[in-house]
Amino acid sequence: MSGNAGNDLEGLGFSRDEILHRLRYLRPTSSFRAAYAYSNFGFTEGAVAAVKPTGKVWEDVAEEKLYKPLGMNSTSSRNADFLKHLNRASLHVRVSGEWTPLVTRNPDPQSPAGGISSNARDLAQWMRLELGNGKYDGKQLIKEEAIAQTHVPILERGKDPITGSPSFYGLGWGVNFGRYGTVWAHAGAFSQGTRTVVNLIPSEQLGIVVLSNAYPTGVPDALADSFLDLVFTGSVTRDWVTEWKAIYASLLEPGIKTAKVYGTPPASPAPALPLAAYVGAYSNEYLGTAVVVEDHDGLALKLGPNGIKSYALKHFDRDLFTFFPEAETPNVPSAVTFQIGPEQKASQVTIEDLNDDGQGVLARVEGK
Repeated sequence: MSGNAGNDLEGLGFSRDEILHRLRYLRPTSSFRAAYAYSNFGFTEGAVAAVKPTGKVWEDVAEEKLYKPLGMNSTSSRNADFLKHLNRASLHVRVSGEWTPLVTRNPDPQSPAGGISSNARDLAQWMRLELGNGKYDGKQLIKEEAIAQTHVPILERGKDPITGSPSFYGLGWGVNFGRYGTVWAHAGAFSQGTRTVVNLIPSEQLGIVVLSNAYPTGVPDALADSFLDLVFTGSVTRDWVTEWKAIYASLLEPGIKTAKVYGTPPASPAPALPLAAYVGAYSNEYLGTAVVVEDHDGLALKLGPNGIKSYALKHFDRDLFTFFPEAETPNVPSAVTFQIGPEQKASQVTIEDLNDDGQGVLARVEGK
């Protein structure tokens, strides 16, 4: 599956069961095991399958098998538990140069892959388990041969942006052969306002995890690399902050280009048809039904279960409108383009932000 498979449905408010059911409507990006693509809902499906024999849900099994034995008392796979903490982080992005808590996120549908809330103290215990090859405080909590399989490089996913050496992915871990030996690594970035990174060097029984509640800037990666420099050489060898900021700027460039395209309307836009030409229901198997309605401000696009997500549409040019989705790159407008049929009425709509693999094209529902 493509790396974003299912993430868009989560953002629209669909349940885990509904999202996993709808993955069948997406096209594979390669033949089986022939290529690499990160997949939150692929991992989630694996977790759901793994716990099925227990008769329990993933969240309960994760707590029973991992968090409690490690004493990770501030860690949970449930968003409700995170919200109970008075001392918790909010997701921040830059708005007019100021770090601002802009978006709230409920990751419960993909909790096995990206929905754990924790803190540095608890994650230190998890790092001890990993570096101990499944042993913690003298007890073998995970069979050594089982956890070892997760650290085996399986697929090459390109070159490390810093060292230029091949970078591999295993079963949930990135496996790199870096400046200071083999590194088990992973990083997460939800661009609504968080960035995390963990690096483990098994030969030295050494690890670092960095958690941030800010839109990705590369600073967590820079802190991890600076730490490793200090341990192995006694000094920081490079300006890691500048280097990692440049890497993230290049990764986020597509969103910036989109903002430039749709951020400024054309000087002489072609007028839209009467708004009634666009009003109606549009549908496909993956996204379900999208409804375009007319209100006192113009057009609005309603998505998700029972249209719970509503976005104002702003006219851009002829049959193209824009809106601001709750996307990985915040504050970037996206296009909604209507195809007009012979009766001068929209016959389909393409929602660009949801169209990574053609799933954002929806046909008008007859009679609506």
